Amino acid sequence: MRSLQSSILPFPTTEGLQCRPSPQCLAPRRCRSGSQAVRPSGVRAAAAPTATAPRRETDPKKRVVITGMGLVSVFGNDVDKYYDRLLEGESGIGPIDRFDASVFPTRFAGQIRGFSSEGYIDGKNDKRLDDCLRYCLVSGKKALEHADLAVGSTALNKIDKVRAGVLVGTGMGGLTVFSDGVQALIEKGYRKITPFFFPYSITNMGSALLAMDIGFMGANYSISTACATSNYCFYAAANHIRRGEADIMIAGGTEAAIIPIGIGGFVACRALSQRNDEPQTASRPWDKGRDGFVMGEGSGILVMESLEHAMKRNAPIIAEYLGGAINCDAYHMTDPRADGLGVSSCIQKSLKDAGVAPDEVNYINAHATSTLAGDLAEVNALKKVFKDTKDIRINATKSMIGHCLGAAGGLEAIATVKAITTGWLHPSINQFDPEPSVEFDTVANKKQQFEVHVGISNSFGFGGHNSVVVFAPFKP
Repeated sequence: MRSLQSSILPFPTTEGLQCRPSPQCLAPRRCRSGSQAVRPSGVRAAAAPTATAPRRETDPKKRVVITGMGLVSVFGNDVDKYYDRLLEGESGIGPIDRFDASVFPTRFAGQIRGFSSEGYIDGKNDKRLDDCLRYCLVSGKKALEHADLAVGSTALNKIDKVRAGVLVGTGMGGLTVFSDGVQALIEKGYRKITPFFFPYSITNMGSALLAMDIGFMGANYSISTACATSNYCFYAAANHIRRGEADIMIAGGTEAAIIPIGIGGFVACRALSQRNDEPQTASRPWDKGRDGFVMGEGSGILVMESLEHAMKRNAPIIAEYLGGAINCDAYHMTDPRADGLGVSSCIQKSLKDAGVAPDEVNYINAHATSTLAGDLAEVNALKKVFKDTKDIRINATKSMIGHCLGAAGGLEAIATVKAITTGWLHPSINQFDPEPSVEFDTVANKKQQFEVHVGISNSFGFGGHNSVVVFAPFKP
C-alpha cells in the first residue's frame, strides 16, 4: 500500500496561526484548543496533495472473506477438479446433443453432460425444476459444504439464520420451463401449461429455493444484469455484510440457456461463433481469427462472510473480497463504448472501493468473450487504468468453458480465487494469432506459476452493465 506520508509536507505550528475547522486537511496538526491549524491570509500554504493513498478496510465486522466455493460446470461439480482441468488447458466445448441442433448455423456449446443432483435435491422436485434452478441448488449447497456448513450439520444449525442471506442471480431464468410453457400454450392450449410455469421460470426462484432448503432468512433476491449478473451479486452481497445487515451471504450466478430458443436467440444477434468443424478452438479471445462467443452454462457460488463471523466459527478462510464496483455504459444495447469510459471507470471505482492502488494489481481474469469488438474494447479500457502492463497477467476462462452468461462471473471468480490460492494461472487457449495491440501477457496456451498479489475479475453484460470485483490473499 502506498504511504500517505510521502504526499504531505510538514506543517509546523508557529505563532500567528489562526484556528478553525478544516475538513479538507488530510493529516491535521492540532493547536492547543484542539482545532485544526490553518495559516492566516497572506501566509503561503503548502500545495495540497493531489491524491490520497488507498486505505483497505481493517474493521473485522466489515472485512469480507471467502469461506466456501461451489460450482456446476462443464468440467463437473468439484472446484478442485474444475481448476485442474482449466490448468491443463482442456476445452469443454463440443457438439450439442441435448436437442437437434442441425438446423442452426452454430451447433456446439459448453454443454454440461452427465449432471447429477443426487444427494442435493429430492427426486420429486428434481424432475420438475429447470436446470437453472438445479444448478443453483447443487452449487449453493456444495459451497456451504466447502465452508464447513453442510446442510443438516451442527455448524449450520448454529448460524443466526436471520442474519444469513442468499443472492444468486441469472440472466435468463428458467428458460426451459418458460419455452416449454409457451409451446404448450400454442400447441395444446392454456390448460396444458404447468402450474410451475411462473415459479420455475422467474429469476428470483434460485435464491428462494436455496433459502428454503437451508433456512437462511436474511436478504434474499436475485439480480439480472445479463452477463454481469454474478459480479453484481457479489458486490451487493458484500455490501450487506459491510453495512452490518448480514453476517454471511451465499452469492453468485446460475444459467442454463443451451436450448433451441437460447441458441436461436444469440444466432439472431449474430453473436455466436460458427466454427462447427473445430468447436474446441472456437472460443479464442484476443486472437485475430475470433468470430464470436461460444455459449456455456453452469453455476458459480461463493460463501461470503464478515471476518469477525468467520473467525468466531473457526471457518476455513480461502481469500478476501476487497471490493467491487458496478456502472453502466449508457451507450448501446449490445456494443461496448468505443472510448472504454464505462469499463475503465468501473475498474477505477472497484479499486477505490477495495483500497487498492492500480500498481498493486497483477492479475486480471478478463471478460474476454471472443467477440470482435468486445475483446479489444476491454483491453483498451484496461490500458487506461494500468499504465505499466509488463507485470500484469490476464487470462480468459471462457476460452475453455464458453460464455456462461449470468453464471460467467461466478465461475470466473472461483478461477480467480483458485489462482490466488494455488499460485498457478490457467492458460488462455486457442491463442494462434494474437492481436498485437493487446500488450498484456495473456498466459497463452500454457499455465504459468505466478504469485497473485491482487486479482480482479471483470464481467460486462448486454445493456452496458459493467461489474468488477477485487480479490486478494487473506492476511490477518
